[in-house]
Amino acid sequence: MDEPVKKIAVVQGAPSALVQTLFQELTQRWQASGRLAGVVAEDHGLPDRACSAGYLRSLSDGERYPIFQDLGAGSKGCHLAGDGAAVAAAAVRRDIAAGCDLVVLSKFGKLEAGGGGLRDAFGAAIEAGVPVLTSVSPAYVAAWEAFATPLFVVLPAAAERIDAWWRSLRSPVAAVPAGRVSAHL
Repeated sequence: MDEPVKKIAVVQGAPSALVQTLFQELTQRWQASGRLAGVVAEDHGLPDRACSAGYLRSLSDGERYPIFQDLGAGSKGCHLAGDGAAVAAAAVRRDIAAGCDLVVLSKFGKLEAGGGGLRDAFGAAIEAGVPVLTSVSPAYVAAWEAFATPLFVVLPAAAERIDAWWRSLRSPVAAVPAGRVSAHL
């Protein structure tokens, strides 16, 4: 008997910037056929910075949440702005409560491992039973596993594999309760 498809997909095997670009491309395609919630990371675009953290962009309304503290050109340090991530997580929780087919959360990293960042949004999606697409910073795999095992599957950073995962969750017509018509089927 086939094992049921896990509702959380973790994309690994590529640098974070490439994974975020992949998430942006996939969500642009998927938005026409489903209700998406969540946030995807975007670069801050500032030259000569050691910190690559930039913004989290909402998939529902395009709002940008800063997740970095700019220490100036030439700075060797990187300071994440947990406040921006917490505001983004609250917005994603509202979007989940309003109803969605998929939640995309850019990454489970330092803030989430410490109990902050997007962690509440992950929890809200899991509690609501909504599929989640994310990535996990290599340094925080153990924290992720403690948080989400056995709910996830690891996928390579390949659009066709991620698309196949998403299609497998959406395809069963039997999953739609009797009397309910789904706009995305």
